Amino acid sequence: MKLSVIIPVFNEEKTVKTLLERVFLAKLPKNIKKKVIVVDDGSNDSSEFRIQSSEFRKKFKFISHQKNLGKGAAIRTGLMHATGDYVIIQDADLEYDPNDYAKLLEPLIKRKAKVVFGTRLRSYPLKIWGKNKTVLPIHLVVNKLLTFFTNILFGSNLTDMETGYKVFDAKLINKIDLKSDGFDFEPEITAKILRMGTSIVEVPINVKPRTYNEGKKIGWKDGLIAIWALIKYRVVR
Repeated sequence: MKLSVIIPVFNEEKTVKTLLERVFLAKLPKNIKKKVIVVDDGSNDSSEFRIQSSEFRKKFKFISHQKNLGKGAAIRTGLMHATGDYVIIQDADLEYDPNDYAKLLEPLIKRKAKVVFGTRLRSYPLKIWGKNKTVLPIHLVVNKLLTFFTNILFGSNLTDMETGYKVFDAKLINKIDLKSDGFDFEPEITAKILRMGTSIVEVPINVKPRTYNEGKKIGWKDGLIAIWALIKYRVVR
């Protein structure tokens, strides 16, 4: 069996080489092999150089967009080259830990799910001050509100709609006509899965949130776009 790992990259020169190492060193369940697809989405820093100079370069498929098209567009490009039984989206920063692949895949392998989301928020407290205060607390609040809105619209019971770790049965995701170019990929894919009547299983994951100074890109405008996307895809297929 095979897992295709799609890695969209945009200006991640500080992290992408380390991330690739972690992806290839991550252990998978028995009899699961991985195919890694890296899509550089028009980076204007040294990301492409660092990808091409990775010690694992001969082990992954590399595609480069001539200009920045957005995360959703990069994922669609990656899906064109995905093969095998399962597909996972892996951001090129170090917020998500590839060592979580095994537990994310477990419900799929046991045929208890066709879609698995890695939830960051099931037990993630909001702490405004102190030594262990929440990184970007407004983001946490917005993510919870977007997830709540998703549950209202679709009658679901999710805890983290915006998670970057989404794993799919390959046959299922290949049936979905994806349109979004940007970060609205997350609400679009969630909405379309739920409209299909497919249940989403959530598995707790480890995260290390980063700040804007460390390269975080998603902003408040993306929250508004996500709301509109949820409403739109509640009506439009």
